[in-house]
Amino acid sequence: MNDQCHGDTCVTCSDEAVPVRIVRLLSDDRAFVDTGRSTEEVSVALVDASVGAVVLVHAKEAIAVLGDADA
Repeated sequence: MNDQCHGDTCVTCSDEAVPVRIVRLLSDDRAFVDTGRSTEEVSVALVDASVGAVVLVHAKEAIAVLGDADA
């Protein structure tokens, strides 16, 4: 998995929140997410995260669950 940012800014570090899919949960309330362009590590401390769920991320922090893994 690639947890490095590409280009000048990360997709999840821009000024807007973006939907991403959780691909792997890590320890310490962290997760790898698929941004559609790369895989990045984000915090999931504020949400009830599960693998496959779509979450809204702003500044590398998941702030809302948009859809669960079964949706």
